[in-house]
Amino acid sequence: MKPYSIDLRRKITETYEQESISQRKLAERFRVAPSFIYKLLKQYTEEGTLEPKSHGGGQSLKLSPENIIALGELVEQKNDATLDELREQLHLKTQVRVSSSTISRVLTRLGLTRKKKRFRPVKEKQSEFKTCGESTDKK
Repeated sequence: MKPYSIDLRRKITETYEQESISQRKLAERFRVAPSFIYKLLKQYTEEGTLEPKSHGGGQSLKLSPENIIALGELVEQKNDATLDELREQLHLKTQVRVSSSTISRVLTRLGLTRKKKRFRPVKEKQSEFKTCGESTDKK
């Protein structure tokens, strides 16, 4: 989600300073969450800035580029392996232990599918629907 604009932040703080209005009423007027108003005013009084704080960036990858390449090779060798099987094979090959969720996220980033092989061909869709009392035999 994008941060609120500096212009909106400035309007909120100016309104709060000029009018004797509660933070809750201010949130209703500008259609934002009361927690945003509280955090914005606290940041403005303590730090003197209205700039949105930077994003933390999330968690770093648990696998090195070499391990990701090894995982891609494992998927090419056996594309119908489950996430747990891939996890165990990767551990045997690289001595790195990660969760199945990590394997799933890395495969998604690589654009690799985990679709299983089909054991029998897919049946074609029937073009006609059966209704109650109708026979499937055509005469």
